[in-house]
Amino acid sequence: MTVETKLPVEKEYLDSFSKGLGEPEWFSALRTQALAKAGELELPKPDKTKINKWNFTEFKQHTVDSKPYENLSELPEAAKALIDTDNENKNLYIQRNNTPAHLTLSQELKDKGVIFTDILTAIKEHGELLQKYFMKEGVKVDEHKLTALHAALLNGGAFLYVPKNVEVEQPIQAVYIQDHADTTLFNHVLVVADDNSSVTYVENYVSAVDVEEGIYNIVTEVFANNNAKVTYGAVDNLSSGITTYVNRRGTAARDARIDWALGLMNDGNTVSENVTNLIGDGSYADTKTVVVGRGKQKQNFTTKVVHFGKNSEGYILKHGVMKDEASSIFNGIGKIEHGASKSNAEQESRVLMLSEKARGDANPILLIDEDDVTAGHAASVGRVDPLQLYYLMSRGIPRHEAERLVIHGFLAPVVNQLPIEGVKKQLTEVIERKVN
Repeated sequence: MTVETKLPVEKEYLDSFSKGLGEPEWFSALRTQALAKAGELELPKPDKTKINKWNFTEFKQHTVDSKPYENLSELPEAAKALIDTDNENKNLYIQRNNTPAHLTLSQELKDKGVIFTDILTAIKEHGELLQKYFMKEGVKVDEHKLTALHAALLNGGAFLYVPKNVEVEQPIQAVYIQDHADTTLFNHVLVVADDNSSVTYVENYVSAVDVEEGIYNIVTEVFANNNAKVTYGAVDNLSSGITTYVNRRGTAARDARIDWALGLMNDGNTVSENVTNLIGDGSYADTKTVVVGRGKQKQNFTTKVVHFGKNSEGYILKHGVMKDEASSIFNGIGKIEHGASKSNAEQESRVLMLSEKARGDANPILLIDEDDVTAGHAASVGRVDPLQLYYLMSRGIPRHEAERLVIHGFLAPVVNQLPIEGVKKQLTEVIERKVN
């Protein structure tokens, strides 16, 4: 079934935009084909959340020109707090709205063949490598309208490639700053860890100004090849006027491992998909997600681990706090395909509600097509445990402070997994601000 939808741009604009960037023919053609598909495909249909009236297509400007930062002292305060000073900022990418604003990569990693650059430069300078992975085996262009629009209108993001047998010991960090009210972001992040390599990548989305109405369409593709390990941390902290679609997807080959630590702190309506495909035998995925909802925002979070390989292991842990009139759907899906024997799928989703009008819905789902496996799930939705409050208050702690301590303890399993101390501290501060 096709639908008639007015597209945000015309083909002529897209051709001109691509030509202005000096993009190769293969990517220019991909944009054009994706735009045509976007006019035919429907929006995704997240479970129990109607998004047909959310704005994903109407924006004032496709790109915003911004000046690069001459030095890090020019960063907004919220972004400065995220930078890992212990790492001396050697492996850091900063994007200001749609503009690559700062990039450093240590000479040691360059000498080992590590590539870290903005996605638009990568398309031009590393096209052969990009073509192998970009929206083919991970997130596909024609999945639905939002993935097609993403491919057509891509205007930001980063590319990270770690060659075979290279272990990157220090985290690599990207900070995406929105400090212009008209910023529209179609951000693509592609991380490839080749055989026997390892890397930690951490990203932050930061709003430095309030926005009345904005669109963020974010896609991440992570590939951990044979015996590779990728640790992926993220904190999303976008303002209430921004409607966000974010799709983070991983593919793990034989004996590969992908660890996700996600702090989803947006104040606007959000649809989030996080899927890990365990393709190879002995592959492993561990996904930890923390969420705080407030105001009247509506959110839908789907976390899914699909087992294709034998002896694969997948773990999902999601903790969310809802206050005011916020409502969120938490879908956890563990799927074991036929042939994925000896696999293990485990998940836990827990939601804490702080007010009468807040709503949280935790849906654990196991889809098992193989006999010789292990699988389990747990889910709960409720209010702050009165026994915990009583215990703390009986020791002289005021009720408000006791609630705060309970909430931080509830979210700690994810917060503590973030690999950069500055990012971990910032997430803690965001949680504190949102909860209070």
